Amino acid sequence: MRNRIKQAAAVLAAALILPLFGGFSILAAAQEKRVDVIFTHDTHSHLESFVTIENGEDVVLGGFAKMKTLIDEQTEKNPETLILDAGDFSMGTLVQTVYETQAAEMRMLGSLGFDVTTLGNHEFDYRSKGLANMLNTAASCGDSTPALVIGNVDWDTMEAQGLSEGQRLIKEAFDEYGAEDYVVLTKNGVKIAVFGIFGIDALACAPTCELVFEDPAEASRDIVEEIRNNETVDMIVCVSHSGTSEDKKKSEDERIAEAAPDIDLIISGHTHTKLEEPIVCKDTSIVSCGEYGKRLGSFSMVQKEDGRWEVRDYKLTAITEEIEDDPETTEKINGFLETVDKDYLSQFGYTQEQVLAMNDVSFCGVKDLGALHEELNLGNIIADSYVYAVEHAVDYDGIPVAASVVPAGTIRDSYAEGPVTVRDVYNSFSLGTGEDGIPGYPLISVYLTGSELKTAAEIDASVTDFMKTARLYCSRFHFSYNPHRMLLNKVTDCYLTGSNGERVEIENEKLYRVVTDLYTGQMLGTVTDMSYGLLSVVPKTADGTPITNFSDAIVYDQGSEMKAWAAIAGYMESFEDTDGDGIGNVPAFYGTLQGRKVVEDSRNFLDLIKNPNKFTAIFAAVIAVIIFILVLVILFIRKIIRRVKMRPGERK
Repeated sequence: MRNRIKQAAAVLAAALILPLFGGFSILAAAQEKRVDVIFTHDTHSHLESFVTIENGEDVVLGGFAKMKTLIDEQTEKNPETLILDAGDFSMGTLVQTVYETQAAEMRMLGSLGFDVTTLGNHEFDYRSKGLANMLNTAASCGDSTPALVIGNVDWDTMEAQGLSEGQRLIKEAFDEYGAEDYVVLTKNGVKIAVFGIFGIDALACAPTCELVFEDPAEASRDIVEEIRNNETVDMIVCVSHSGTSEDKKKSEDERIAEAAPDIDLIISGHTHTKLEEPIVCKDTSIVSCGEYGKRLGSFSMVQKEDGRWEVRDYKLTAITEEIEDDPETTEKINGFLETVDKDYLSQFGYTQEQVLAMNDVSFCGVKDLGALHEELNLGNIIADSYVYAVEHAVDYDGIPVAASVVPAGTIRDSYAEGPVTVRDVYNSFSLGTGEDGIPGYPLISVYLTGSELKTAAEIDASVTDFMKTARLYCSRFHFSYNPHRMLLNKVTDCYLTGSNGERVEIENEKLYRVVTDLYTGQMLGTVTDMSYGLLSVVPKTADGTPITNFSDAIVYDQGSEMKAWAAIAGYMESFEDTDGDGIGNVPAFYGTLQGRKVVEDSRNFLDLIKNPNKFTAIFAAVIAVIIFILVLVILFIRKIIRRVKMRPGERK
């Protein structure tokens, strides 16, 4: 009987005690600090879903209406999800043409629930006045918009030097909008400081930016120290438009993480990187989800026992055609799009959905332009359009174009098979503005010597593996190169073609007319710097005078700037109608290579040494000097050894 009573007591005690242990477990789980995060970067005005080329196939991706559906699903589970963007939210589609008057991109980020964003280099494409107008429009629109943080603008230096008109406009717009170095938010009881950083390469890619910036790594360290001294926060997050790279020396956000180790999380924009797993630098996690809103990044930050945070449940969700559009978001986007035809395209006599040509050619994707160092048909058709536009302009001056040049970094989208619309063409070259203040970079016409044309080929062959956005695609300009040859002497053949496709030898001292876009002209100095001045190209006027302001080289037709995208559109319209439906067809020859850039993949000794140039002589001279110095050192050492051996008393 007593045993039964003891057993019953034990069971009762267990029944009372075990729930307590379960309660401790539940309590421990409840005390775990956790913050859910959603992020984007480099959406580049891609408010709508779009057709793009992925792995050689046409696919429909992206769109803010679908993104809103995904965000709503997450925020229904956790209304206090932290939603962040790392800049370059503008410049990429026709919506950007109402950047100043509608601030569509910033307002749509607010509509989707983004808490914080920062500026990227392309936010400066419409120059200081354009950025200021956009921020003022966003500030006065009455819509919810994200906080704007950018912490390394060096106002002290600019004010000490005296603010320019453009700098003053941006400063006033920052004040009007409420831009800050950092903001402090609370999510799920966790206090989070979020600051913004503008990168070194981002600044190099913003030729019209008038602002002065502090070094990103040093500024990050100072901002983190300021946050630690003035705020009581649990987590520090950086929305950075700096980027990462496989080359650790060029990976700016990793450098920031090393300089400011108290940063818990970096949302890394600018380089369009898609990180399948976070980069972890000690206690700092770096994340990226790719460009154009093709994917939405999400994860949870969970606090560890030491107080630092780690990423869990990291996921990049592809925004595919199957995801439903949020109706209200679609309606807002359509409202912005309605202003595009009226306020912008009407100037050019176009509408967004107007079909320019039918396409049966499989064009390469934009990613191929950087990944593959060879001739690609997407670059060819755009380069050809520049030549056609200049030589078929109403105001054509009769001077033929010797060559046109298109760098990979200026091409933003490809052409899918089927109808090619005005929207498609604009999206393929959706950059910047001209001196007229109208969206779209104009074409420029400059003159280069024959020697400089050959140098341009060498720039492509020798430098662009280190700067893939500078890869060149040309019209009427052909060259061959061997990637295994000595640096700065990789080009083995270089020539022009005439109106009938015949080979024309290049004369070194002769001036040749070359057409490109304004942005490329403005960025030319960057390429020269990368070669430490060895590969110098100086654009000139027809009389050989060096050009100091590329705006003076803009091509005009009937009093208006000739926009690069409009040049492509006009070329598309010129194609012959081969199937009788009243719409031209993209010529089939764009489906084949045309020998514009020939890669001679040879390791044969004779192929490696043929056609030496001046850099070969310089290299040979340097090697000879090194060998001479080594011989002198060896002789000197031998002399010392002999003297030691001849010392008295050291012989056996």
